[in-house]
Amino acid sequence: MKVHVANHPLISHKLTVLRDERTDSPTFRRLVEELVTLLAYEATREVRTESVTIKTPVTQTKGIKLANPTPVVVPILRAGLGMLEGMTRLVPTAEVGFLGMVRDEKTLEASTYANRLPDDLAGRQCFVLDPMLATGGTLVAAINFLIERGATDITVICILAAPEGIAALEKAFVNAGVPITLVTGALDEKLNEHGYIVPGLGDAGDRLYGVV
Repeated sequence: MKVHVANHPLISHKLTVLRDERTDSPTFRRLVEELVTLLAYEATREVRTESVTIKTPVTQTKGIKLANPTPVVVPILRAGLGMLEGMTRLVPTAEVGFLGMVRDEKTLEASTYANRLPDDLAGRQCFVLDPMLATGGTLVAAINFLIERGATDITVICILAAPEGIAALEKAFVNAGVPITLVTGALDEKLNEHGYIVPGLGDAGDRLYGVV
């Protein structure tokens, strides 16, 4: 598994505001969208392309376009929805599927309660959106879900990651035979006894949408 921690002053600045407990939900949502667009730029460096010939106002030339089939973007409900706009702003032709994952607060185990994805993902590049890689349970379950449907290239985009979560992904997919890449805005210190990232930013879903 490849891990890329995006090191950019704009990302660090936006992350600082996100972490601040005084940041309200509208500002939090806007900053998440902006951050994801920056992270998506890094995450799509190896997106599949094909050659194309076009005619400019001056002459004929060659360029590239996104290859078919187009990428599939998979936000993990509910917090991943806050990342979707930032991703599709950069890759508007991507198809969008959804996975509903819930984590048991006692066991920290994740289960799937909803999905809206093609049955066959063979040959598709999948970009999974989840703000926080904490214990790794949710993302392990989500990636397994995609692999079972034939996904052959998976990139996960997270705003924050904990070392424990990265270790869990590496252990779970060491022999998967599917290229997996993690792109994150920051690698934080650790998890606390409740499975939250430290220093982290709290519960991303609650800060995006409120407590309901």
